[in-house]
Parts: sequence; structure tokens; C-alpha cells
Amino acid sequence: MGTDSRERMVRSAAYLFRERGYSGTGFRDVIAHSGAPRGSIYHHFPDGKAQLAEEAVRYAGEFLNAGILAATEGGDAASAVDAFVGWWRQVLIKSEFRAGCPIVAVTVESHDDAPQLASAAAAAFDRWQDTLATGLSNAGVPDDRAARLARLIVAAVEGATILCRAHRDVAPLDDVVAELKEMTRSAVRED
Repeated sequence: MGTDSRERMVRSAAYLFRERGYSGTGFRDVIAHSGAPRGSIYHHFPDGKAQLAEEAVRYAGEFLNAGILAATEGGDAASAVDAFVGWWRQVLIKSEFRAGCPIVAVTVESHDDAPQLASAAAAAFDRWQDTLATGLSNAGVPDDRAARLARLIVAAVEGATILCRAHRDVAPLDDVVAELKEMTRSAVRED
């Protein structure tokens, strides 16, 4: 049982959490979606669903962070916003507003029995913020302001994604993006 089936299960879990949430996704769903052999999920995730979810959160966090990192290198301050938002916009439209952020999905459900899930989610959000803050700083935003703006970008985009799903429209995301881009541009001019 190789790492290929393990990686497929982690990716599938992240994908399924986007639409069904943590509670709505079971091992059986992950096996069916990933095409992995039935017994392999118990082999690769002996600590159960929480272990799979923790790894899916890490995977989703790193996946998006890589996109942010690539898009913010050498760009202006507004490109940091575009980097974070472009992928979400595609996910919303392609899924017909059924999919959101798998990290939010795992975060909002209570996991008193699996506190590592909140820790993994916090680490992913922190990583996005750090990457965005670095991109903003490199574009000329003062470091302290860049850190605050990065946190605002993550929070606003995650919130706008939820509004888009509720309204089945990308207008909330587009409105938030327009304001965030203006804020980041003005933060460079204020320096």
C-alpha cells in the first residue's frame, strides 16, 4: 500500500470537506472518491478520521499557500489579494456554490475530542497570512500594516466565500476584493 493511495485519500478528504464538511464526510466517502483500496484507509490512518482530517487540512493549506507564494513574488500589493482570491472564485463557480474552504469546514465543527484539528487549521491560516504579509511588505506596505492587512484579507475572503455560497453569487467576493485591493494600494501610498 503505497503513498499514492495515501495522498489520493488526503486530497479526496480535502475535496469532500469543501462540500460536505467534516461530519458529513466518512471514510467510506473518501475511499469511494479516491479509488483507494478499502483496507488502506485504516492502514494509513490508524488514528482514525481526525488523523485524516488533520492531514487534509495541512494539504489544503499548503496547496493554496503555494499559489499565493507564486503569485505574490515580484507583484504589486493588489496582486497579493488577487493571488488569494482567484482560486476561491474558480472553486465557487465550478462547484455551483456547493464548495467552500475545507479548512473552514473542519474549523467550524466542534472537535473537543480532536484539538489537533483546530491547531492544524490555525497553522494553515497563519501560513497564508505570513505569505500574504511578505508579499505586501515586498510590494512596499510597512511590515506592521502588512501583517494586519494579511489577516484582514484571509478573514474577509473566507467570510465572502461563505456569503457567496449563501447567495449563490460571486458578488460578495468581488465587492470584498475591490475594497481589499484599494486598501492595499493605499497602504503602499501611505508609506
